[in-house]
Amino acid sequence: MKVSKDVPLSEITLRRYEKPYDLNQRELVKKLCLSTGLLQPGDSRDIIVDILHALLLAKSDKKELSSDEIKEIVVKSRENSKLALYGIASSNIRRQLKRLREMFLVEKVRNRYRITEFIALNEIFEEKVEQYLLQSIIGRVKEYYKMVDEKFS
Repeated sequence: MKVSKDVPLSEITLRRYEKPYDLNQRELVKKLCLSTGLLQPGDSRDIIVDILHALLLAKSDKKELSSDEIKEIVVKSRENSKLALYGIASSNIRRQLKRLREMFLVEKVRNRYRITEFIALNEIFEEKVEQYLLQSIIGRVKEYYKMVDEKFS
């Protein structure tokens, strides 16, 4: 028996948390990752938080980072914060960078990474996610609602 697997063309997870009040930089980035589905609630493997944090710090200097430089920064940051060094394999760093690229937050330029065009994350979200990705997904979901209504009328 062959099992069919439905693979989405694109997907997005959005979660609503309390307003961001007195959070340090890492906690703020963690809540952003949780809010956008880059991190799952209760997940102890939160290396993506440190990767995004490193890129945000580099953004203020308009600096692009190689995956090895990101790894170094992440290891130092996790050691300074007394966090376990889970997920620091180079292959995992590159996989997490790919996820950030798929969310349009990060871009790769000549094997170096940066926050997309060094612009504000809010601007990236509005332009790439809210206006493009989200509208596309909502449009397709509406097509399914309409078709279900027609088939079950």
